[in-house]
Amino acid sequence: MAKPSTRLNVAPVPPDEIFALNGAYGADTHPQKVSLGVGVFRTDDGKPWPLPVVQKAEKELVADDDLFRHEYTTIEGDVPFLRLARDLMFGFEGKDSEEEAKARIASVQTVAGTGANHLGALFLGHHMKPPTVWLSNPSWANHMTIWELADVPRKTYPYYHAATRSFDFDGMMSTLETEAQEGDVVLLHACAHNPTGLDPNKEQWVAIADLCERKNLFPFFDSAYQGFASGSVAEDAWAVRYFFTRKPDMEMCVAQSFSKNFGLYGQRVGAYHYVTNRSSTSLRDVVVNNLCHLIRGEFSMGPRSGCSIVKKVLTNDQLTAEWHQDLQVMSSRIKSMRKALYDELSRLQTPGTWEHIVEQNGMFSYTGLTPKQVYALKDQYHIYLLKSGRASISGLSQKNVAYVAHAIDNVVRNVN
Repeated sequence: MAKPSTRLNVAPVPPDEIFALNGAYGADTHPQKVSLGVGVFRTDDGKPWPLPVVQKAEKELVADDDLFRHEYTTIEGDVPFLRLARDLMFGFEGKDSEEEAKARIASVQTVAGTGANHLGALFLGHHMKPPTVWLSNPSWANHMTIWELADVPRKTYPYYHAATRSFDFDGMMSTLETEAQEGDVVLLHACAHNPTGLDPNKEQWVAIADLCERKNLFPFFDSAYQGFASGSVAEDAWAVRYFFTRKPDMEMCVAQSFSKNFGLYGQRVGAYHYVTNRSSTSLRDVVVNNLCHLIRGEFSMGPRSGCSIVKKVLTNDQLTAEWHQDLQVMSSRIKSMRKALYDELSRLQTPGTWEHIVEQNGMFSYTGLTPKQVYALKDQYHIYLLKSGRASISGLSQKNVAYVAHAIDNVVRNVN
């Protein structure tokens, strides 16, 4: 008889809430069930929507019949793809000193945005050894896990003002001003903050950039929704581009995902960009070299098929134009569902204020519902959202929005 292991020092960890919730939704047989948990785009019929331009690109790739399509790339990834990803994020069109600007950016391919966040945390943890990483409160739950695994001490700055259901800009600035130390990392959501849907305005972004520069903090942007949030890739990258162009003596980095804006959730397409200051461009190749060292020890190189789709689209003017149209379709549907939910709650005269639903941005809404109310929605109405009250607006449709609003109205009135 085999002896039980005495070498492992392990204990159960809580299951990931989003994937556990999605599993519970899948097992539910109720005909009116609604999934407002997982962050994926859905049509008004509740079905996946492979982007039409992605389907075109896939057909063209099949027709190309590239004999090397299943071969290895390089450790840093598909280099032409990385150039396209970099230019999409930082925007160089027609600007003076374009080559000098590009020389500041070290780019490698990653396993989607999660992999970019992880690689960035690991790289900074090894080579910069920040005293602390500052995460917004609340933030994407996986941020905490990623930085914990990188063994970097974690603190949070205020972000959400519960009483007004608004962005707590004053709380954020005050905390970072008084408590953040030189060399700390500050994680910033480039747009469509997850989970609140609340973003700084441009004036506030300018103030955040000034604070990071003055206190010598290191900005780490997580860009998961470029083009998906507003429908404009330039607008959704405004903060990143401002930091890059207006603070050339400040180093920073960006974790870039193509999951949402290309609908390539399972293809795991991403990039990590480390930006040197303008006087240290000679470090770029050394940074890439060290990032490749970490990549080689983890996954050798990024997946090929998804980045080939992105590359096919972004190297063809017609396909690029069609992609921008697809972005408008997705962002417009999200906005229309926000308004539909708000209008229905207003019609029902649901207690409380609900303007935040239409004032927030992107896929998610921080509804303001309490954990008890969230559990009641699941148990009584088979509506699934995170216990924090975060709802994925994409799960709403013209067919279920009235049902969801009625359920919210009921639990707000009856569940404290």
